[in-house]
Amino acid sequence: MTARRVVVTGGPGAGKTTLLDELARRGHPYVPESAREIIRERLSQGLPPRPDPKAFAAGILNRDIERYQDARSREGILFFDRSILDALGMLDQIGQLSAPERDRYLTEYPYHRQVFLLPPWEAIYQTDSERDQTFPQSVRVHDGLREWYLRCGYEIVSVPPGPVADRCDFVLQTLHAR
Repeated sequence: MTARRVVVTGGPGAGKTTLLDELARRGHPYVPESAREIIRERLSQGLPPRPDPKAFAAGILNRDIERYQDARSREGILFFDRSILDALGMLDQIGQLSAPERDRYLTEYPYHRQVFLLPPWEAIYQTDSERDQTFPQSVRVHDGLREWYLRCGYEIVSVPPGPVADRCDFVLQTLHAR
């Protein structure tokens, strides 16, 4: 039995990490996102948070591929805080991804068909040293991700705003309903 790789994605500040921490507390591990790690490393070196968009997306993609491969031997449900597809979407937006490349990545790195998309939620939105986007930018990221995952053949499951325990229950009940 291999892991069921389940993606949790959405714009910045939508509550993904909080939800994933609660899922982990309940015994469902997750693979952390790469973008924050890259930003943290760059800030610690006195660099701007992000390199140019192409280098940033390529860096995220490389780390996400490593994390995906490292998790190949896992069993059961394994959540991903964002996925390889998020980085591919970034590359696609800037015209750096061909359809054959996209299709190759989609075949080589499959995820569970249902993708959990957390909508923008202004009441909880906060910036920090690694999240400098505005709330309207977060909305645009969300909308772009929704469109991208649908284009890539995934089913979008929108996780309703609410207490983290309720969001966690929603995700787990949706997965077990299949």
